This record gives sequence, structure tokens and C-alpha cells, in this order.
Amino acid sequence: MAQIVSIQLCPGHREPMRPVDQARLITGVGLEDDKHASPASLRQVLLADREALDDVGVASGTIKENLTVEGLNVMALAVGTRLRLGAQAVLEITKVCEPCFRMDEIRMGLKDELVGRRGMVSRVIQGGSIKVGDAIAIEAVESLAS
Repeated sequence: MAQIVSIQLCPGHREPMRPVDQARLITGVGLEDDKHASPASLRQVLLADREALDDVGVASGTIKENLTVEGLNVMALAVGTRLRLGAQAVLEITKVCEPCFRMDEIRMGLKDELVGRRGMVSRVIQGGSIKVGDAIAIEAVESLAS
């Protein structure tokens, strides 16, 4: 079963992620109290899978992801895939999150280690409360033509 294993909020530029047990997703905006929450942002919520983090030896939140998940290979999700988190919230995958130079600030060489596995960026299609342990289900894949 795919599930959320960790939730992190970005409090501000270059500040460490703040782990929380639960959070609120706001439709079309992102995570409440997260620096990246913005209607204009394609990076409303960043998802990474715990298996990828384990492979590179970093803890949840280290690579600045908002949601750490397990049982779901996020890099295999097509753009347009919709994910239901818990009972209410729905995210839509918008693009691959390419590792940037800041990953090497965390640990030299981490940027290269994360190529093809840093995670996927998404936007909030339907808001709602989420918590650690919530199930994740693939709801639909939207056609890019629609």
C-alpha cells in the first residue's frame, strides 16, 4: 500500500524543512504555511519516495521534499497523473524535479546521485487535510490535450 510517511513544510528561503504530523492542502495553492504555496507555482508540492532517499542515504526532508511516500515509485508517474491522498486531497503531477546545485550544499555529489530520482512536482487539484500514514491512490491520468 502506498502511503505518506513524512510531511515537511518549507518555512522560508534556505531554512531547514519543518516536519509536521499533519497539514492542509489548499486547492490551487499548495500546503498551508509552506513558502512554495502559490497559485502561480508549478512546484506547489514536491513528492519523493522513501526508497530513493534510502538509496542515497538521506533522511526525509533533506532534499526539500514536502511529502515523503513509500510503496509508490513517484518517478514512474506520468505528468498529468492524479493522486488521492487520504480521504479528500488530490494532487496532479506537473513535472520532474531536477536536482539543483543546492543538493551539493547538503552533501557534495548528492546532485549527481539524485539525477532521475529527486521526485515529482505537483499542484493541488482538490484541497483537504492530510496526515502521516494516509493512503495514496492513483486516481486518474489526465490527458494533456484537455
